Amino acid sequence: MAAHWVSTLDSGSFCAPSEQDGELVWQFKRNCSISPKQLLFFFVSLALASSFVAMLTWEAGATLVTPFTVLELLALGAALLAYARHAADRERVVMSAQLLVVEWESAGRIERVEFNPRWARIVVGEKGLIEISGTGRQAFIGRYTRPERREKLARDLRRALLVV
Repeated sequence: MAAHWVSTLDSGSFCAPSEQDGELVWQFKRNCSISPKQLLFFFVSLALASSFVAMLTWEAGATLVTPFTVLELLALGAALLAYARHAADRERVVMSAQLLVVEWESAGRIERVEFNPRWARIVVGEKGLIEISGTGRQAFIGRYTRPERREKLARDLRRALLVV
């Protein structure tokens, strides 16, 4: 089975379904400019530089710089930690003849919903996200796809349901 659907855009990069073991797979990831590992390196280097400056000002007699440096690094560390927790967020749709699986990861927590592809319904919902529903369950995807491309993605998913 060949995947010849027109590619859908994911925040500027192409995201076409790939074929793995007879399954069609769509993956959508957050568009992050820096990985958590790079972020850690940046924070450590910034903390070292700030600590060095605070130490120099302490030696020169400006003792209030050090507590403010500590507060600044704590606030920056908390903000970068919040960013890093969501840097790997993703959505994944796996479609085969027997099963339609929707997975999404947010802050390291993975949720998964399985559907029978014959009974699945795919629509663009009121909130603008793509709603996949069937047999009393529902899942929403499209968080990492540009809003103007979601309708096309929904059409591609519907078309793939007819083929598998």
